[in-house]
Amino acid sequence: MTTLNVLFLCTHNSARSILSEALLNHMATGASGTRFKAFSAGSSPRENQQPNPLGLQVLKSAGIDTSYLSSKSWDEFAKPDAPHMDLVITVCDNAAGEVCPYWPGQPATAHWGYADPSAVEGSDEDRLVAFRNTLYMIQKRLQLLVDLPADKLQKTMLQHTARELSQGHA
Repeated sequence: MTTLNVLFLCTHNSARSILSEALLNHMATGASGTRFKAFSAGSSPRENQQPNPLGLQVLKSAGIDTSYLSSKSWDEFAKPDAPHMDLVITVCDNAAGEVCPYWPGQPATAHWGYADPSAVEGSDEDRLVAFRNTLYMIQKRLQLLVDLPADKLQKTMLQHTARELSQGHA
């Protein structure tokens, strides 16, 4: 079985894209091996950007490894030695509207928009609830992706399938 490389993009690469990367990597290994390898990046991460601590807390509470997560620019994945991407998914509306770098191999692309949990104001508990809700919404869509039969993940079908998942069906 071929492992599909999936890149999740957001503006700062601190919340939604990090949650998506960690969750898909956690879900990707099954009885038939690793079907997906997830990565994340941002179109314009701030200087010294780090993953949002509340996002890391929610992931750890769900039993998901966060030790390898870091915020980085999408330019990292446009370099010649970068992993080849099969699917590039924007998870915030800002990144979806930006001109992306050229991705070698013309990967399938899709936009799966989620509200920014780091923009929620209120108590720490309110903010944690926002991160938990975002993680849950991402998990529902990723479960649909992970459960897809192999024929829906072939390069010729991947573009159509990824965009259908943005509508909640495949």
